[in-house]
Amino acid sequence: MSASIAAWSAAPFAGILVSIALAPLLIPQAWARHYGKIAFAWAVITAMAMALAIGPGRAFSELFHVLAHDYIPFIVMLFVFFILTSGLILRGTLPGTPLVNTSVLASGAMVASIVGATGASILLIRPLLAANAHRRIRQHIVIFVIFLVCNIGGALSPLGNPPLFLGYLQGIDVLWPVQNLWPATLFAVIVLLLVFFAIDSFLSRQDPPGAKGAPRDLRLGGLINVPLLLIAMGAITISGSWRPAIELTFVGQTFALQHLMRDLILIGVALASLLFSDRAARAAQGFEWEPLVEVAILFAAIFVCMAPVLDMLQAGPSGPFAPIFALVTGSDGTPDNSAFFWASGLLSGVLDNAPTYLAFFNLAGGNAAQLSAPMAPTLMAISLGAVFMGALTYIGNAPNFMMLTIARRAGVAMPSFFGYLLWSGVILLPLFFLVDFFFLR
Repeated sequence: MSASIAAWSAAPFAGILVSIALAPLLIPQAWARHYGKIAFAWAVITAMAMALAIGPGRAFSELFHVLAHDYIPFIVMLFVFFILTSGLILRGTLPGTPLVNTSVLASGAMVASIVGATGASILLIRPLLAANAHRRIRQHIVIFVIFLVCNIGGALSPLGNPPLFLGYLQGIDVLWPVQNLWPATLFAVIVLLLVFFAIDSFLSRQDPPGAKGAPRDLRLGGLINVPLLLIAMGAITISGSWRPAIELTFVGQTFALQHLMRDLILIGVALASLLFSDRAARAAQGFEWEPLVEVAILFAAIFVCMAPVLDMLQAGPSGPFAPIFALVTGSDGTPDNSAFFWASGLLSGVLDNAPTYLAFFNLAGGNAAQLSAPMAPTLMAISLGAVFMGALTYIGNAPNFMMLTIARRAGVAMPSFFGYLLWSGVILLPLFFLVDFFFLR
């Protein structure tokens, strides 16, 4: 695909981003009824543009590859953690005070690297919203859940965030993230918790008092989901190390047996949770399918629309993103870790952070042994950029958008796409400059 035609083929990606940003603000009722149709239209335009650029056969092959190898595993993992953690019911009295809210966010940031960012955020968002139901202003709580739990907290294991799982599949040791990323992650989490406590303390004075005191009679229900969660985590982890060298071919695409087995186990675990969990307790917790459905529909279109953009990104220094790639290496060819951090991060904020991570991983040499040892600072920069800066926009990471949907359906007046950008720009960008200065230079 030539650079000029590729750029034209990528135009629908900008279209769907603008639709997600402006339509809920300008035509909220029409968007709520027709977002699926709008997303489908952009996906069709992308497919037609790619067919004109590279031919129908190659366009179909590339789009099928994106959907089969990227989107389906992505949505399966999202589905299973959504189901399992929605089945874990936190019962008891949780007062919505600044100290308790901050403690819950800290717990979520720690749990995110164990059960994944999606699982941790789903587990905590509804109890947090219920505890703060008396508050007139709650949007900042959801925003910091996105910052801390959906993104930054998942930086310590391959289960925590998709980019790190891709690194694991490329040969990075399972313990490499926690061994190398914990100082920057701990720093970022502490800073954000302090900022949140200050903001929440100020805003709590504007609201009527709610329940006070310490959390009481807290207990976790739906414990059948705990062993199921362990099975899911085991299936994901094993799929990265078990390589039976058996592949199946379907419609011109090859599928590794371990990945097919992983997805089948995950689907089975989710169905078991739906079958054996307490349905009444799940419903009482506010469980509904719409957040998952909306994410599944919109991100299917996003994956299709960004296929030409990813083609350009994966073309590396010879593609349309050549100026960006030129920025990440010095004149002597050595990697500029600060530039790797910002380039991989800012692109992850608008593209899917997993393939963006992989593109920069390969640009840095693609050798897991080299990147995890002598070039560890470069891999740190790529990993921190992809994981941390997924928090910059609602679409930077799928759990972000899920939190937005859950919060809006719970009656929280969430900021628009650009309103959220203002929050993330003011709070996160200064933090990321500090992370760059203290840990990557």
